[in-house]
Order: sequence, then C-alpha cells, then structure tokens
Amino acid sequence: MKNQFFTMAVGLSILSFTACQQSQNAQSAHNDTTQQAQDSTAAVAEPVTADTSAASVLQTVMSAPEKVKAGKPILLKFTVNNPSDKEQEFCKWHTPFEQRFMNSFFEVTDSKGEAVQYKGVMAKRVTPPPADAYIKVAAKGNVSAEIDLLTGYNITHPGTYKVVYQGEGVSGLTKVNEVTVVVE
Repeated sequence: MKNQFFTMAVGLSILSFTACQQSQNAQSAHNDTTQQAQDSTAAVAEPVTADTSAASVLQTVMSAPEKVKAGKPILLKFTVNNPSDKEQEFCKWHTPFEQRFMNSFFEVTDSKGEAVQYKGVMAKRVTPPPADAYIKVAAKGNVSAEIDLLTGYNITHPGTYKVVYQGEGVSGLTKVNEVTVVVE
C-alpha cells in the first residue's frame, strides 16, 4: 500500500510540475504576444504624443575630429539645440548625456560598411523613464556632452569610420547628423 501511495504521489508531482511548466510556457507566450502588440501599438501611437512633438523641435548636431591617431580618444561632441521660444526636454537615455555607454546608441561602420563591434554594457530600463532621466533645454538654448567612442566601440584599426545616431526611439531626438572620423 505504501508503495502504491508513493508511486501515486510521485505521479501527481510530475503531473503538477508538467502542468505548471505548460502554464508558464503559455503565460510566457501570451506575455510575448502581448508585449509585441504593445510595442507595435506604442510605435504607432508614439508620433502623436506631446513629448515626441516637443523633442522633434530639438535639433542635434554631432561633431568629432576629422583625424585621430589610432589608440587615442575619439571624442564625439553631441549638442542639442532648441530653436523654439519654449523650454523643451528630452530623455538622456541612449545619448552621451549619460556620460558613459549604457547601450549601443551609435551605429559605427568602417570604410567597407561593416559594423564595428560594440563593447559596452547593455542596461535594461524601467519605463516610463523617471523625471530625472530628462534634460531640459532652455528656449533658444543648447546643451552639450562629449563621449569617447573608444570606450564603447572596438575601433582598433586605421581607417575611415562613419558614426550614425540610433537612439532616437528612447531619447526622442530625431534630427541628428552623421559624422566621419579617419583613424590613422
């Protein structure tokens, strides 16, 4: 009788574990589908939000030295201008205003068009961003930050490198030029 009870208990445990796993898998699949739906909804809804329209007023200019010796810092200056008559703000996440690379927010390519490997951290963030994640730009004013591309990207060989900003989905900064740097 003990043996049958033990066998039955083990069977129920396995059945419960399997059912639990199936439930977790189903919930995970449901969450993935829900997240995808939310992501696509957010992408559609984003252009009509007030924050996005405010950030689209801001204009960003990147600049870097034309030539740099291999192994020396490649300081990229990132300036956000507010040409409007009203104070504006943007999220500093995925910009040099974080003062270090927390994500790959630049696309850096060599002269062959091949992507340069990102070597920084990949931080996960809570959304929406907290109030202290925003930087205010005075009416008719600007703010600037510099960042060394070598701290985030594996730029080790001489050549010509193109840098394109890719963080607009988080920061809201959409009008950004691209720069080219020659590493000697």
